[in-house]
Amino acid sequence: MTRQLITSGSPFEGEIGFSRAVRSGNRIEVSGTAPVVDGQTAGVGDCYAQTKAALGIIVKAVEDAGGKASDIIRTRIFLTDMSLWKDAARAHGEIFGEIRPASSFIGTSGLINPEWLVEIEASAQIEG
Repeated sequence: MTRQLITSGSPFEGEIGFSRAVRSGNRIEVSGTAPVVDGQTAGVGDCYAQTKAALGIIVKAVEDAGGKASDIIRTRIFLTDMSLWKDAARAHGEIFGEIRPASSFIGTSGLINPEWLVEIEASAQIEG
């Protein structure tokens, strides 16, 4: 079974030693994805905008691995403030409303960058 490493160009990939996503066979696992666009936190203070940014990075990683958004079967959404879950849920629903992957919303005390309100992991399964 071949293993394909997908990069997003994040400086954390080399520093920490991880890939944005890994494809093994028909399975794609996407690492915890923060709302970082062009090296900057997207939507500072706005959980909805941050969730949209992180999900956009995730979908691109899945596409770069040969999949598509509809192949995503699981998301895990980590929030530093659970009172913002509806903002994250709205963004998630806009992308996955018809796809409806299994999903979890998990509260956490903090993320690497204090500007980040959300970090998301995803799993995809390509049919065939």
